[in-house]
Amino acid sequence: MNYFLLTLRIIWIVIVFVFLTALTQVGGVIYLLCFLAHPLINNKTEQWWMRALLKTVLFLIMYCCISIWVVPIAAKPFGRVQLPVFTGGPVRPLNFAFGLCNRNYVRPELKETLISAGATLRQQYHNATICYLDAGFPFFDGFPLPPHRSHDDGKKLDLAFFYLDARLEQPVTDAPSPIGYGISEGPRKGEVNMPLLCASKKQWQYNVLDSLVPKGNKKNYIFDSVRTKALIMAFAKQDAIATIFIEPHLKARLGITSKKVRFHGCAAIRHDDHLHVQMK
Repeated sequence: MNYFLLTLRIIWIVIVFVFLTALTQVGGVIYLLCFLAHPLINNKTEQWWMRALLKTVLFLIMYCCISIWVVPIAAKPFGRVQLPVFTGGPVRPLNFAFGLCNRNYVRPELKETLISAGATLRQQYHNATICYLDAGFPFFDGFPLPPHRSHDDGKKLDLAFFYLDARLEQPVTDAPSPIGYGISEGPRKGEVNMPLLCASKKQWQYNVLDSLVPKGNKKNYIFDSVRTKALIMAFAKQDAIATIFIEPHLKARLGITSKKVRFHGCAAIRHDDHLHVQMK
């Protein structure tokens, strides 16, 4: 019985380690470091729920302290800098979780380009704020950022579209999806329908987020084509940017002709819920 429980414990530790590493890169290592203090916690209390609570609190405190004060400094030798998190400036995360999970690290040049694009938009539209989604992890080229295929070198960044409040028809600084993915501005009748074409090619992952994310909040938002086009063009004009991914029907609808803006292929996920920009 003890051997069976030990096996289950090891399996649980492995699962938690893999999950935290995939989500935050550093969370798995911090989780293991916390085990050094577990004997002390076990000696302080015999109640299992109190032990579990104290161990969870210990992990959360260590994770936050390391993520806030250690990781940004340690990431610099790897050519990564953190994007703004707490700011009233022209750039912020759509959801605080992108910063909390250390998924907002990029090359310094990409950060400068993002800030420049944000400043350009604010000159055109009062208080316009670029909301970023997934970027990259702080350490090591080639380390994957699940579930993305290419966010592994600090040169890629996802951005939320701009939206209007459906009732007031005024600009907002959030999106219908709290994570920025999964609620799409799909093709209209007569427009190129790559989601349908890719589905016919049995590329199941192409529409997976669109299938999983609830759509109840979509009715409260209107796609802001004017500011979203301005966002795309602000990046397309930057020399450091090589490619911007967006669905063909949106490129045509917005009247964009830049060669930097193109289709990403059916092997990725659809890009009519967000933008993907990447450096040269």
